[in-house]
Amino acid sequence: MSTPPGPATGPEQAAQQPACVRHPDRPTGLRCVRCERPACPDCLQEASVGYQCVDCVAQGRNRGREAVTVAGARLASRPIVVPVLIALNVAAFVATAVQAKSIQNNIDSQLFDTFAMWPVGVAGGEWVRLISSGFLHFGPIHLLMNMIALWVIGRDLELVLGRLRFTAVYLLSLLGGSVAVFLFGDLGSPVAGASGAVYGLMGGIALAALRLKVSLRPVLVVIALNIVLSVTIPGISLLGHLGGLALGGASTAALVYAPRNRRVLLQSAALGALLLVLIALLITRDLQFGPVSCFNGRCFGA
Repeated sequence: MSTPPGPATGPEQAAQQPACVRHPDRPTGLRCVRCERPACPDCLQEASVGYQCVDCVAQGRNRGREAVTVAGARLASRPIVVPVLIALNVAAFVATAVQAKSIQNNIDSQLFDTFAMWPVGVAGGEWVRLISSGFLHFGPIHLLMNMIALWVIGRDLELVLGRLRFTAVYLLSLLGGSVAVFLFGDLGSPVAGASGAVYGLMGGIALAALRLKVSLRPVLVVIALNIVLSVTIPGISLLGHLGGLALGGASTAALVYAPRNRRVLLQSAALGALLLVLIALLITRDLQFGPVSCFNGRCFGA
């Protein structure tokens, strides 16, 4: 068994911290992820996600209660959704590469032209591009970078949120990135990639780490590095990244900070509200284009 390291504090900071419920003479900044009571390192035991106090561990054993994560999901030992998402992205890339007869220039395929995120196309009624573009990539390097990030970040977040909640966060992040491009992006520039959704997972893992009171430094370094790359490397959609980051953070916060009483109802309502906001923004922007949208001689919605 391993125990979490106690936070380094001075005498004044320690005096302001709550006391361990089993050892009142020990100030602590740690909490059980199940009952959320303050607990010192000696009173915590490692679980699949975070640490549980010895009382919750004993209760789970004696009563046979099913342990859940901070988001209310069942504890799982391995991710399922993340490998499926990676497989779908790879399959989409292979299809475009075969159709274009080129790995490097897969954007020359008809599939890429039909399903990439193009604001004028979305305004012309092709709303499917908002989601389908998240499974297309510009060449193998773009695909590889996003899939590595999806695996590294997504597998941990899926275990915290559970499969259904994780899928909801992923799709909301993807849609948030696409809507941001639709609202403010260049009308004639196609955008594709899972980056918006991956950035949403970055925001999600940061909020989950904050909720579980673990170190945020590695997460913040990764987010900052990727934002720098988004600004400095040509052709990368910063709008899509920021939109995904915002939606991923907001949706994960709604999941991990929902009170245990009526948790599922409140989580569903919060995610539904975020979706409605995105749809309202989408419709408002779509109406600004009018019934027919044209660009470079190509018209949609006629």
